[in-house]
Order: sequence, then structure tokens, then C-alpha cells
Amino acid sequence: MKSDTGNILVSNYKSIEYCRNMFGALDQGHKINLNEFETNLIKEEHNNTEIGEGALTQRVRTNFENLKTGTNDSLNIDAIRETLLQIMEVNMQAIQKKSNLAVSTADNAVIWISIVGTFCFLIALTLLFNLPTVANPIKELTESIKEIAAGNYTGRVHFESHSEFGQLAQSFNTMAEKLEEYNSSNLAKLMMGKKRIETLINNMRDPVLGLDENGKIIFANEEMLKITDLKRENIVGENIQQIAAMNDLMRMLALKNEPIKDEKKQPLKIYADDRESYFEKEIINIDILPTGETTPKSIGQVIMLKNITAFKELDIAKTNFIATISHELKTPISSIKMGVQLLENNKTGTLNDDQIELLGSIEEDSNRMLRIIGELLEMSRVETGNILLNMHPGNPQSVLQYAVEATRQQVAQKNIQLTVDADENISEVNMDSEKTAWVLVNLISNAIRYSSDNSKIILSLKEQDNKVCFAVQDFGKGIEPEYRRKIFDRYFQIPGSSKRGSGLGLSISKEFIEAQGGEIGVESEMGVGSTFIIKLNKISKEKENKKLKNPLFSFIKKAFKIKWFKS
Repeated sequence: MKSDTGNILVSNYKSIEYCRNMFGALDQGHKINLNEFETNLIKEEHNNTEIGEGALTQRVRTNFENLKTGTNDSLNIDAIRETLLQIMEVNMQAIQKKSNLAVSTADNAVIWISIVGTFCFLIALTLLFNLPTVANPIKELTESIKEIAAGNYTGRVHFESHSEFGQLAQSFNTMAEKLEEYNSSNLAKLMMGKKRIETLINNMRDPVLGLDENGKIIFANEEMLKITDLKRENIVGENIQQIAAMNDLMRMLALKNEPIKDEKKQPLKIYADDRESYFEKEIINIDILPTGETTPKSIGQVIMLKNITAFKELDIAKTNFIATISHELKTPISSIKMGVQLLENNKTGTLNDDQIELLGSIEEDSNRMLRIIGELLEMSRVETGNILLNMHPGNPQSVLQYAVEATRQQVAQKNIQLTVDADENISEVNMDSEKTAWVLVNLISNAIRYSSDNSKIILSLKEQDNKVCFAVQDFGKGIEPEYRRKIFDRYFQIPGSSKRGSGLGLSISKEFIEAQGGEIGVESEMGVGSTFIIKLNKISKEKENKKLKNPLFSFIKKAFKIKWFKS
């Protein structure tokens, strides 16, 4: 047994140790420790004890010499790593064989000890009273051998060094210690951890793709392979850009998400599960903090696709339902308004004061319902992507004047002072004048709604760099800081507000302005008021001059007076 265990320690374990040292020399930061690597390589060359180990060691020597000359560094390092792993595998297999041989030797020892014990039974009975310590070491040794055979390497045999079993116990304990060290080594833990992570990723229901810092694919789970119709052996280890050139879905995944303010992430439309499915892409950057450094370093990315098909179908159904109901309600409400107008006509009969007041309330509620239905219809168009823009050069002053005229009656009802502060000679803007005017009317109506009687509203029109800015300022209560980012969300209404609406006006306004390439925002202070700002891109002077020089345009301008809005 001592000879069997000694072979493991002298030959195979030392070879594994040399290989581990060479791995360590390769992995010392960005610079390879060539001296340490060559020292251990020389030791390994003098310790080739297994079949095929010499050829593998010679292959390492060849790649190492190429590495020292600087030829194909990355390829030589990868080849060295692979060959070192093969050397370790050869020695580990040899350890297993020699361990089995040691176990067999131990079993034979048990048999022979039993035979000799039986043969000497009578003598043992005689000596039992004089030498009571002989039987206990044999029993302890037998139990320890069985524990090692069962894979428990923590057991040790504790005999006195001057006893006849001392040398055997020492050799046995050394073998058990080295086996335990290998079993709990970092290599074994890393391999087990790698298998555990791969199993978890492959059992995830969402498609997952892993990339290193250079864009090389590290792993892809079964769901990702299924929806991309690719095989693992064809993509793992390849750069995602190369795979993207041959696969449409990979091309979409390879596109990096740029952080654009208020950008709406469009779901990916993929044919999966025998139907058109929608997935939401999420990119998780993996960063680590190297030892001794303060700046995190990126080591790769994980791309996850979340299946949102069920939610998308519900959203489409909701949008269609709202559009259908809104369209159906518009006709009866218009009929109610027509009936109210007929009742208000003296030709249908004279009404008393209470009836007139009741009709006024009915007309007000009808107008409010028509406004809400109109907003719902606009929102359904926005959600289905059916915003039709009529983009053309427009006069911002005309748009502002139209919005003022459209809200004049509301201003008069609350006796509000409406002030217009507009620069002269404002540049033309490339816009949809009708939708821009709708937004301005909505902002002014909101300002009137949240302003007290006899207060003031300021409308301004200014140029800032290459932008034309509309501003609607009121002096009402203001908006709490925690709600300023949410007021442009659909159906959102400030909690506790006594002024109720559909919660869609600002959301539709945001969609209309951003669809024209503009911006909309709000500045507010509690107790002071709020200012809503619209910024649109003005037409460059070069385009204006080119247009004015066009003789056909000059003739049309002189012949007709262009009006952008209907009364």
C-alpha cells in the first residue's frame, strides 16, 4: 500500500502541481511569468510517468517556444492551456487507477489479515491479555480503508509512531490528505460551478445569450437556440457580428441600445411557438472590480429576451375595444347635442329657467364626453401607430393665434387675463400645424382649468438657437416634484386634484410633438405655477431662401392667401 500511494505522490500529483503552477504563470494579469512557467515545464519534462504524457509535454514545449518569440500569442496560449488540461487529465486518470489499485491492495490486505488472524486466533487469545492494543489498530485501519473506498477522504488513522503500524498509518494518512486536497481543489470547484450555472441557464424559460467583452458568444440556452434556429456548436466561440450577418434575429440582438431620453423600447417581433410572438430585449452589462483598482471593468454582457406576447395581445385588444366603443359612443352623444340645440330653439317652445339651466348642464356634459371620446380615439391611433402627419413649413404665430381664438370663450368665462409675448419675424417651422394647434389648445385649456378666476396666463413664442419655443405659463397651485415626470403618462391624474379629465391630453400632446421631432416638457414650482414648453425645429435659412427664390412659389403666394386652419 505504501508503494501504491507513493507512486501517486511522486509522479502524478507532482505533474498536476507543475501544471497548476504553469496555469498560474499564464494568468498573472496582463504579463506572463515566463521564468516560472519554464521552471515548472522543465520539472514536468523530467516527470513524464504516464503513456502519452511525454508527447503532450513536448507539445507544450513547442508552443511555449513559439510564445517566447511572440508568434501568435493568443493562439499559443490557448494551445498551451488545452495541452496542460490534457496532461492533468492523464495524471488524474492515473491517480484514479492507482487509487483503485490501492483500494484493491487494501481489500487484499483485509483478506490476508483475516486469514492470518484466523490462523493465529489461538495464539491471539493467549496474547490478548498481554497485548490488548493489537486488535484496535487493525479494526481502526479496516474502518479507515472502507471510508476511503467510499469516497470519504477526511478520515485519518491515529497510531503511535513506534508501533508496528506506524509507518503504514503515516503513508495511509498522506495518501488520504492528498486525495482530499485534490477533491476540494479550485479546479474541481470551478468545474462543478460551471456545470451548475450551465444547467440553470439551460432550464430558463426565457432566451438567454452571453457575450464576452469582445462580443464573442460564450453561451446560449436552449430557448435562444430554438428561436434563432441555430446550433450551439455553430455559434459558441464565434463573434456575434459574424453570426448576425447570416441570421436576422441575431442582427437585431447585435444592435446596441443607445440611451436616448424618453425612448420607447419597441418589442421584437419573432415567429416562435408556431405564431408571431413579441419579446422585450434586456441587456445586462457584467462588470467586475479588479483587485487594487477603483474603476470597474466590463467582462461581457448577457442578453435576455422576455416573452411579452400575452401582454401585447391584451394591449391590442384593449386598444381595439377603446377605439370601437369611442366610435360607437360618438354618434349618440352628437345626437344628444343636436337635441339640446333643438330644445334651445324658441321654435320648439318656450323653456323656463330651470329647464334652460338643465339643458346647459346636459350640453356641458355632452361636450366633456365628446372631448374625452376624441382623446380616446386619438390615443387608439397613437397606440396602433396610425398617427398621420401633414408636415409642411408653417407659421408659428398663426398657430398661436389660432389657439388663442379657440380658447377665448373659456378665458372670458373665468375673467382671466391672457397675455401674448411673441417675437417678431419668427422663423417658419416644419410641423403639422393642425396637431400642433391641438396641443397648444389643450395646454391653454389645462392652464385655464387650474387657474383661479381673475388670474393671469402668459403665452410666449421665442426663438432659441435652431428651435422655436412655445410656452404656456399659469399661476395656479403648481405640480408636486414627484408627479412632474408622470404627468405625460397615459391616464395619469394628480392625486387629490379636484379637476378631473381622461388623463390622456398631455400624453397625446407628447406623442404629437415627438412625432414631429420636437420636445415637450414642464417647469413648475409649488405655489407659483407651471410652465409647459414646446420646442420645434425651425427651417434653416438656406431652405427658406431656396423656397423664396422659386418663381412658382412666389406666384402662388401672391395669388392666394394660405390659411392653415378651419374655423
